[in-house]
Amino acid sequence: MARETSRDRRAKVAEMQAQQKKAERRRLMTVVGACLAVVVIIAGAVGFAVVSERNKDSEALQALSGDASAASCDPVTTDPASGSSDHVGPGTNQADVTRVDYTTVPPSSGKHFASPALDGRRVYTSSDAPAMENLVHNLEHGYTILWYDKSVESADAAKFDALQKQINALPEAGNKFIISPWDTSYGALPEGKKYALSHWSAKYDTSTGAVSDQAGHRQLCGGLSATVVEQFVKAHPWSASPEPNAA
Repeated sequence: MARETSRDRRAKVAEMQAQQKKAERRRLMTVVGACLAVVVIIAGAVGFAVVSERNKDSEALQALSGDASAASCDPVTTDPASGSSDHVGPGTNQADVTRVDYTTVPPSSGKHFASPALDGRRVYTSSDAPAMENLVHNLEHGYTILWYDKSVESADAAKFDALQKQINALPEAGNKFIISPWDTSYGALPEGKKYALSHWSAKYDTSTGAVSDQAGHRQLCGGLSATVVEQFVKAHPWSASPEPNAA
């Protein structure tokens, strides 16, 4: 048998290295392929979830987009406004005040707690709604609030979420549209009315900060209509309020 030369050994080593590199490339391609498959699956799942959510929102909004007259809404009322910058409760010189008795149902202005509700939520339930006095402070900052009777909370949950997304996207809303349950301890909604809109309006001089012509606006409805809500918000935008630049 011929003795193996150094050239032969080098050739064998080179062949082994080449085979090893091929095996490594195959393993790498297998890993890359598996990763791509996972990415495709995740992207598909996310895409499906997004489309499904959009479909749910679309279905919910379709249920609210019927004839506005079917919502049995009263005409918008205008109330005298009071209580601008009139803070009561914790952190104020009237710390013993724990409740404000408002003159309208729902309130469209009035004394309020020193802090508005600023947790980023746009739909509240009966288990987590802020105090009325916090939400009235939101009104002072240009928010429009849709109050609802607690009896519709479960049935309207999906509609509320879809509605707030649509309304908060309006420039007139400025992401300052909140939906919250009505607390009947502050007075009962009129017979046959399950929903109420309120806004605290004012003329605000951007150059001087002067506030004038304050008023409260309310509209009570028997049914829920996206058209009615949109019309109300467009007529009473966030910028028309005593403190529009506050959060």
